[in-house]
Amino acid sequence: MKKIVVLTGAGISAESGINTFRDSNGLWEGHDVMEVASPMGWQKDKEKVLGFYNKRRAQLLEVFPNGAHKALVALEKKYEVSIITQNVDDLHERAGSSQVLHLHGELLKARSTKNTNLIYDWNKAMNLGDFCEENSQLRPHIVWFGEDVPLFDKALEITSEADILIIVGTSMQVYPAAHLINCAKSTISIYFIDPKPVIQQNLYSNLTVLAEKASIGVVKVVNQLIG
Repeated sequence: MKKIVVLTGAGISAESGINTFRDSNGLWEGHDVMEVASPMGWQKDKEKVLGFYNKRRAQLLEVFPNGAHKALVALEKKYEVSIITQNVDDLHERAGSSQVLHLHGELLKARSTKNTNLIYDWNKAMNLGDFCEENSQLRPHIVWFGEDVPLFDKALEITSEADILIIVGTSMQVYPAAHLINCAKSTISIYFIDPKPVIQQNLYSNLTVLAEKASIGVVKVVNQLIG
């Protein structure tokens, strides 16, 4: 069974109503990125950071997977499919995908600030005074700017084994995630799906670019691959 690796970014979730960081009407709500998504911001104002993610978590619980998420599930009937996502939502899982690696963490989980191995499912507001079992404050289970990406080596390993690579809704301009495409075997087919694709086509011999939004482009590619 051939292995397909799918790299997804904010563009696939935007169609479900998840605001993206980079849009002019995005999530930052007037905050500097370092105020709400960095260890320094956390140390400076924990309540502000918790409030920011509480809003995101509440929004996530009101939206649903879209056609792109659902189409990727169909691939599992014919291929071994691994999804590596930069998104912190659970829309891939809710759609039915069975192998999803979250590079940047998960919004519906909380983590101990004392013991990084203590991770909890969390679908409600998080407040000061919410402690782990070792009596330490909980924080969002999110990889903030300036922090290591603990699952990156695993993502590299998965990508290096791909027979087909599909990239959806991400510019592949943000590192370290952008490095993943360079770890794929040079002979494999690559599909790049984004309404405004930014990729150096001359660098890849088997590259197909679809300048489409995710819900259209993913369905086209999946139908082609399933045959």
